[in-house]
Amino acid sequence: MSIDVKVPRLAESISEATLVEWLRPEGAAVRADEPIATLETDKAAVEIVADVAGVLSHARHAGDVVKVGDLLGRIAPGVATPAPPATPIAPVAPTAAAAPRVPTAAATPVALPASVAPAPPALSPAVRRIVEERGLDPASIAGSGPHGRILKEDALRQLEGRAPVQAPPEPAASPPAAEPAAPAAATAGVGPGDRVEPMSRIRLRIAERLVQAQHTAAILTTFNEIDMSRVIEVRTRHKDAFEKKHGVKLGFMSFFARACVQALADVPAVNAEIRGTDIVFHRAVHLGIAASTERGLVVPVMRDAQSLDLAGLEREVARLAQRARDAQLTPQELSGGTFTLTNGGVFGSLLSTPILNPPQSGILGMHKIEKRPVVVNDQVVVRPMMYVALSYDHRLVDGQQAVTFLVRVKERLEDPERMLLAI
Repeated sequence: MSIDVKVPRLAESISEATLVEWLRPEGAAVRADEPIATLETDKAAVEIVADVAGVLSHARHAGDVVKVGDLLGRIAPGVATPAPPATPIAPVAPTAAAAPRVPTAAATPVALPASVAPAPPALSPAVRRIVEERGLDPASIAGSGPHGRILKEDALRQLEGRAPVQAPPEPAASPPAAEPAAPAAATAGVGPGDRVEPMSRIRLRIAERLVQAQHTAAILTTFNEIDMSRVIEVRTRHKDAFEKKHGVKLGFMSFFARACVQALADVPAVNAEIRGTDIVFHRAVHLGIAASTERGLVVPVMRDAQSLDLAGLEREVARLAQRARDAQLTPQELSGGTFTLTNGGVFGSLLSTPILNPPQSGILGMHKIEKRPVVVNDQVVVRPMMYVALSYDHRLVDGQQAVTFLVRVKERLEDPERMLLAI
């Protein structure tokens, strides 16, 4: 009896996703718990795994938009019947319409004419478009993504130093007729050598939420600067012993996370949100840590950060960062945050005004640590300084509360012992 593979419930606020790629081809034998497909929502990429072992058949194609509960494919008991992948003639047995679904790049160049040779189904829609329009051979591109997948950046690197190739006429098995209209509109002011590509679902969602934040919140930013001397001293003195005991490196993020958790207890409005005509003051601090990935900005959330010590914070930061790099974050790990930390300093940013992550009321921007002359006890000295910026929803958070929050963060970081003793 065949087992249906359906789109699972992804998260409370997510009802649809894009089938980015099939990780196993039509007719392949799959094992239980083996990843077989990747869905992309407006928050994250989600791998679909096989519930049972058997032979996989596809009901939807890469690039299709699917909703929760939609049928993706089926797994039938038994073993795969197609010829082994090493046999070069096996891929050309299906009809031209079905050929694009067979992932055998080795046989494609000789078995199919160039006008109808599609990229393997393991390519995402954005990569497939680049490959087809520029005449690239997927087999010649080294993939840097998970499991060796070819990412958009890999295809673009392959194009460096090459002139654009005229795209061939669209075959009958091309994407739906609605798609060609978008490039036509987008190329109205495009010059020679310019590249046009569709926005991913995540990038579209990022754009939507940033505009939403600007339109629905009264965003104001206030600044302060922190002398990082004491934190650097503590970290330098104890980092080796810390790593040996806890199995994780001691970074600056845990100090800032701990300082923010304690400052939020002092100024709870910054950890609150507006719902209609009500204000919800959150008891727990679910701390979002903004991370830049090749797919765009994501903000994984550390649950109950107020209950974690420095080691727990560092472990959770490391775990979420690794999952973000591997594109394995779940929608649940990307939702429910009450306050966010973002560190532009890792890219060299000296100062910025971060944008709120709705419906949160506060986000703290960290920046580059830079030695600057400052006055201490009427003497000019050189200290490692960092500018910090708190953007907040002025509908809920008053200026006095915002400034107080930043001062509390500053006090704790300039006197780490006070922070560690929770005083």
